Amino acid sequence: MLALCLPAAAGEIVILSTGAQLAAERVERVPGLVRLHTATGLIELPAATVSACIRDDRPAPSAPAPTAPAPAATPPANPRTLINEAAERYGLPPALLHSVARTESDYSPGAVSHKGAIGVMQLMPATAAQLNADPRDPAQNIDAGARHLRDLLLQYNGSTFKALAAYNAGQGAVQRYGGIPPYSETRNYVERVVGGYYRLSGDEPGKND
Repeated sequence: MLALCLPAAAGEIVILSTGAQLAAERVERVPGLVRLHTATGLIELPAATVSACIRDDRPAPSAPAPTAPAPAATPPANPRTLINEAAERYGLPPALLHSVARTESDYSPGAVSHKGAIGVMQLMPATAAQLNADPRDPAQNIDAGARHLRDLLLQYNGSTFKALAAYNAGQGAVQRYGGIPPYSETRNYVERVVGGYYRLSGDEPGKND
């Protein structure tokens, strides 16, 4: 059976008398020994322990296909960029919308007020639901806040003061008092937003706006 051990360029499978098999790149016979040249070194076996050597014509295992890198996560849009886009979309002065965002949450998507208002422009959950928006999604939050402010400006014939008061205290309060309600929080809010609007735009709105 040892006569089956022939030198070959391809690999060899060496079958031992015990039935075990060894793989070799090349098999060499010398008196009384069979030498197996493997990728890790040389193995010498007594000739009597080798039953047969057969050519290994199996194709070499193909290298695994390279794994495509996972797509990089898209960074969330900058709230300031979203504010500019919403202002253009709804025909609002960007400076006004930026001043509202600064006053409400300082552009923070994670801000939550003590009353439960959420996100950059501080939408109450009920208001967000009416506007069909997720207030925890910055893009939806800002879009809905801009829409709400635009609708208030239309309702109050362009009066920035009344629209801002309604944005802060609700339309019912503005209607009840015929203008900015006498709440210190709301009055301070309107003053802060209008002041920020003036600083950002350089064009101070009149008291009748």
